[in-house]
Amino acid sequence: MNDTAIAPEPTRTAAPTSSAANKSAASAAIWHRIGPFDDIWPDTGVCALIGRRQVAVFRLTDGSLYAIGNHDPHSGANVLSRGIVGDLGGEPVVASPIYKHHYLLRTGACVEEPDTILPVYSIELRDGIVWLKD
Repeated sequence: MNDTAIAPEPTRTAAPTSSAANKSAASAAIWHRIGPFDDIWPDTGVCALIGRRQVAVFRLTDGSLYAIGNHDPHSGANVLSRGIVGDLGGEPVVASPIYKHHYLLRTGACVEEPDTILPVYSIELRDGIVWLKD
């Protein structure tokens, strides 16, 4: 699973029973099945194709999951899922395999250029399957 992009299957989620505005926004949310958790090796990333967007999905050694845009704005290439996973001061990051810019996995911010911020996606594990919210 580490060498290919995967096209997840979309699944509509039910809207929560709160205000009308929240119901409308939540009903538009789509969760995409990425694949089995065990298929993503610890401290690596995979690329998931969500519509026409590439999303880099990372699994850390502690089992935590993160999802950011796969497009590296400094090189112009879709390569972040193949970056080097690590941490800077205890904060999980991925280093782009091209120019080595570091991106915070929690926020998508570039460490070297804080004004550059990648999209961040909600991700969760359900019954051994990784799901990403669009």
